[in-house]
Amino acid sequence: MKLNRRAFLLTAASAARVLGANDRIRLAGIGVGGRGAYDLGLAAKAENTEVAAVSDVYSPRLLEIRGKLAPNGQSYKDYREVLDRKDVDAVVIGTPDHWHVPMIMDAISAGKDVYCEKPVSHSIEEGDKLLAAVAGSKQIVQIGYQQRSWPHYKDAREIFTSGRLGAVPLIQTSWYQRYAHGVRTPIAASSIDWKSFLGSAPDQPFDPLRCSHWRWFWDFGGGHLTDLFSHWVDVVHWYTGESQPASIDAKGTRDIFPEFECPDTITAIYEYRQGFNVVHSGSLVSAVEDGNIVFRGHDATMRLNRNGYAVFEERSNHSGPLLPAPSLVVDSVRDGTIDHMQNFLDCVRSRKTPNAPVSSSVASAKAAHLGNIAYRT
Repeated sequence: MKLNRRAFLLTAASAARVLGANDRIRLAGIGVGGRGAYDLGLAAKAENTEVAAVSDVYSPRLLEIRGKLAPNGQSYKDYREVLDRKDVDAVVIGTPDHWHVPMIMDAISAGKDVYCEKPVSHSIEEGDKLLAAVAGSKQIVQIGYQQRSWPHYKDAREIFTSGRLGAVPLIQTSWYQRYAHGVRTPIAASSIDWKSFLGSAPDQPFDPLRCSHWRWFWDFGGGHLTDLFSHWVDVVHWYTGESQPASIDAKGTRDIFPEFECPDTITAIYEYRQGFNVVHSGSLVSAVEDGNIVFRGHDATMRLNRNGYAVFEERSNHSGPLLPAPSLVVDSVRDGTIDHMQNFLDCVRSRKTPNAPVSSSVASAKAAHLGNIAYRT
């Protein structure tokens, strides 16, 4: 890829600043809504870090987060002004999905390291383009699949790979959330740069519902599969070493939230050549059980979620309780995003590959995109 003079100078300036193990990392947040601000806040609490700038197209949020996380920093509506700053080492991206790849590519062209929320891409084609761009770059890019840094997920992976569960032909994943109709916090058209929010999305009138619930509209997100299932399928790929589903079927409905474009209830079935199926179910009408992965093995079953995991030894079909007491229970000690952000900051200094690199993250996003294609066609 041929860089123009501006991009070359920015890259050269950034490359000239080699961080030592104890050097201060200067960060900027791009897209500081709920999740983006949370990620940036964790980075700000880490040792030897400083938030130098924040960027967002929604003015009230931009001013709020600047006051909280960057009181001595600058705020920008246009994220490109952040990338122009030679004193910014890395950016934390928490924008709607359709902005992820353009912003990551702009950031690495400007010589910035990147922490970006999942899914890394908004389409299969975007993922392929990003893989090529990152392969030609020396920048660190970590995607927000925090399970890969979460201690109890790493421990559960050791159980899975040890063979303790026996053959595992069925992996059941689920995620349930209880949504409410309408917009909780009204958004005024005058307080947001709607054209900049749209970016590459088709031109359309300002809509507060689409703005606040963008995950459930195809122009900006991908519903259950990209927002939630991609976390779980990333864990499945990580544990099994298999990241290419052979066939996919998906069915969904929009009976409860017809105002959304993406299905409010969905079931997707993924068949993998290695010899296992992944069955995912999700709905927006109930939060009971939240999100889980269940590995159903010949010798034992492991139930895994963000609170911890439990292993249930297999029994005969006609003896004992339906759900036996677990032989092993491990609880989570903290939010894995803390460890995931620290891993990113450590890699900014060491230049080592982060726990959730673009390569595996593109595969996880692709599985979600393929499920949406199966549903829509």
